[in-house]
Amino acid sequence: MSEHVPSEQLSVEHLLGIKELSADDIELIFRTADGFKEVLNRPIKKVPSLRDITIANLFFESSTRTRVSFELAEKRLSADVVNFSSSGSSVSKGETLVDTVNNILAMKVDMVVMRHPDPGAGVFLSRHVDARIVNAGDGTHEHPTQALLDAYSIREKLGRVKGVKVLIVGDILHSRVALSNIFCLQKLGAEVMLCGPRTLMPRYINTLGVRVEPDLDKALKWCDVANMLRIQLERQGGDGVANFPSLREYAMRYGLDLERYRRLGKEIVIMHPGPINRGVEVTSEVADHANSIILDQVENGVAIRMAVLYLLAARIPRTGV
Repeated sequence: MSEHVPSEQLSVEHLLGIKELSADDIELIFRTADGFKEVLNRPIKKVPSLRDITIANLFFESSTRTRVSFELAEKRLSADVVNFSSSGSSVSKGETLVDTVNNILAMKVDMVVMRHPDPGAGVFLSRHVDARIVNAGDGTHEHPTQALLDAYSIREKLGRVKGVKVLIVGDILHSRVALSNIFCLQKLGAEVMLCGPRTLMPRYINTLGVRVEPDLDKALKWCDVANMLRIQLERQGGDGVANFPSLREYAMRYGLDLERYRRLGKEIVIMHPGPINRGVEVTSEVADHANSIILDQVENGVAIRMAVLYLLAARIPRTGV
């Protein structure tokens, strides 16, 4: 992988959402990530694949895990990296998104990784600027690389995704992770069930081809994998009381603790996209359980993002060649 010319190519020029990817695209990303995982386990964890590519990370929402994961992936590929956040920037002074990005592109940036609070921001950007766009989360819409790394982690743990019963628990309404996971898992042949308070289920849920089970114990009995989503208090007016009575009651009804896990009488894989509200979605004993792959998800995130950037770089028009 010394140059960004893979033998196979993605069918898309941007990664705006899982909805636009085919199952073949996803499998190609996974195969490419397999190669990069091997790189990440070497003593020297760097390859020159994108040494002539400049990538701008634009985060209009606060993020630590995703931003650091993308930046590490970019540096492992030897790309030149420009980091940009909206706080203290011209955006806070009224500059538009297109003007901001065009100014950055005038500095000869080839790719843009963007997180934005507005759904569809990445799609809008892809129509107005001449660069490859990677959606690192757009409002409550999609978070495609998280879904890819989640499905990849299931594949790594169980050897397959097709036919696996995956339960997604929690704040479905505000979760871009949930929507992208549903699209990704279904494309790969998994069965998906949702569980959580009725007030945190979107109205369109019946159009997504998933099962909904309000009883967590019944849902856990059904599943092979439980993906415990974070309660997004920042999108619910701070304490979440508009959607459920209290965090304590939420934890009692929808949280996974060791006692509830042991009552299952079987082993299931435990996932969480992070950051974890320990004691709410999962207890520390469950988060650190032998069947938890939460830290594997973090490691796989770097490999998946390396694969996405590498494959999209191959779609950049090359001049003078």
